[in-house]
Amino acid sequence: MPLYEYQCPDCQESFEKLVRSSAAADSVSCPTCGSAHPRRKLSTFAVKGSGRSSSAGADSAPSCAPGGL
Repeated sequence: MPLYEYQCPDCQESFEKLVRSSAAADSVSCPTCGSAHPRRKLSTFAVKGSGRSSSAGADSAPSCAPGGL
């Protein structure tokens, strides 16, 4: 079951919701104000990048490869 992040345009509340299907994702309502129109946010883990910061050198970047390669 995917976990989606939402933000309500009416009350600006951010929240997460586990949904069973894409049809269920369309029927999510804000838990704070009850608005039926929250917007799904782009999750930061879904963004593809190099994993390196421009201010950090290659030696300071953590690695999950065996042996720190």
